[in-house]
Amino acid sequence: MSNALDGAGLMTRLDELAAISERPDALVRRFLTPEHARANALVGSWMRAAGMDVRCDAIGNVIGRYEGVTPGLPALLLGSHLDTVVDAGRYDGMLGVVSAIACVADLADRDIRLPFAIEIVGFADEEGTRFGATLLGSRALAGTFDRTVLDRADADGTTMADAMARFGLDPAGIEQASRRPDAFLAYVELHIEQGPVLEAEGLAVGCVTAISGASRLAVTITGMAGHAGTVPMANRRDALAAAAECVLLVEQRGMAEADLVATVGRIEVAPGAVNVVPGEARFTIDLRSPANERRRAALADLLAGFDAIARRRGVTVAAVQTHDAASVPCAPWLADQIRDAIEGEGHALRSLPSGAGHDGMAIAAIADIAMIFVRCGGGISHNPAESITPEDAEAGARVLARFIRDFHPRSRP
Repeated sequence: MSNALDGAGLMTRLDELAAISERPDALVRRFLTPEHARANALVGSWMRAAGMDVRCDAIGNVIGRYEGVTPGLPALLLGSHLDTVVDAGRYDGMLGVVSAIACVADLADRDIRLPFAIEIVGFADEEGTRFGATLLGSRALAGTFDRTVLDRADADGTTMADAMARFGLDPAGIEQASRRPDAFLAYVELHIEQGPVLEAEGLAVGCVTAISGASRLAVTITGMAGHAGTVPMANRRDALAAAAECVLLVEQRGMAEADLVATVGRIEVAPGAVNVVPGEARFTIDLRSPANERRRAALADLLAGFDAIARRRGVTVAAVQTHDAASVPCAPWLADQIRDAIEGEGHALRSLPSGAGHDGMAIAAIADIAMIFVRCGGGISHNPAESITPEDAEAGARVLARFIRDFHPRSRP
C-alpha cells in the first residue's frame, strides 16, 4: 500500500529543502543562485522517483510530467514556488510542490494512469526577492514575461540577464518557457494559508475563492518645517501630524468592511530632528480585497479623505500609485471539485479568499485556477516561525490527491 502521502514523510522532504539556503543562520533561497539550482536538482530527483519526466525550462522552473493513459494528453498543472523571502519559513511555496509530487507518487505506486497528464512545476521566482519583480517563473510560463526586467540589477549589481547566463540559461530565449493554453486543463495550487482563519476555526484545510487584488501608493505630505520651540501650535503646518491622521484613516477604512485590508507599512519624516516641526512626511499604502470594486471604492475614499485633511491642516498631499493588480477569482467549476474533495476527506467546508499573491495570478492568463489552503500556526508566514503539523500536511495532500483522482476537466468549446 502506498505511503507517499504520509505527513511525516512530507515534513522530512520539507526539512531537506529548507536546508538548501544561502545563509547558515536563516533560510534564503533566491532566483538564479547556486541554491536555486540545488533545490531544482533535489525536487527533480523526487519527481523522477515518482515516475515523472523532468526538465528545467528557459526561466529556471523545474517541471515534471506524469503521462496519462496515452502520451501527449493535456495536463492538469500543479505546483508552487521554490524561492523564498529573506529569513523565510520552510512551508510557503514548498508545501505545494512537495505535496503535488507526493500525489503523483501515490498514483505511480498504485500503477494508476489518468485520462489526462499531470505536470508539476516548481516555480523559479514568485517572491521577487532578488530583482524586485514578482511572479517571474509563472509569467514566463504564461507568456506574459516583461523583458525589461532583464535589465534590473540585484544588490550586488548583477543584472537578471547576467545572472541567467551564469545559471546556464539564455536570456534571449526566455520566450521558450511559454506554454500554450491548450496544454493545460487547469492549474491548482496547494499552499499554507498565511493567515489565521483556518486555525481560529479549528480547520485543517480550506477552499480559496479568489486571490485578492492590490493597490499600492506612495504618499507625500508637504508642510512647513519650523523651530519646535518658536512656532505656535495654531500656526503649524506639521506634515507628520497630518500624516498621522491619514494613517489612522487608512486603518479605519480597512476595518469598515469584510475582506478589505489596508496597511501603512513604511513612514519617513524630514528633516527628522527632535527640535524641528516636520516639513515632510512620506508613507506607503497597501490596499487589498478579493473584490476589485470594493478596493477601488476604498482607494477613492482614502484619497478624498487625505485631501480634506490636507486642506484643514494647511499642507499639500501627493499620492502616486506604484502598483495595481486586479483580483483573480478561482474558477467555480474547479472550486466545486475542491470542495467535494475536502468533504470527501471528512473535513468541514470553509471557503475563504487569499490576501497574499500567488503564482496563480499569472497562470490565470492561460488556464482556470483554483487553490487549496492548509492551516498554519498562528497565521504566521514569511517568518522562520512559520509552522504546520504533519497531520495538517497529510490532510492537505490527501485532499489534493482525492481532487486529482476525481478530477473532471471542463468541456472545451
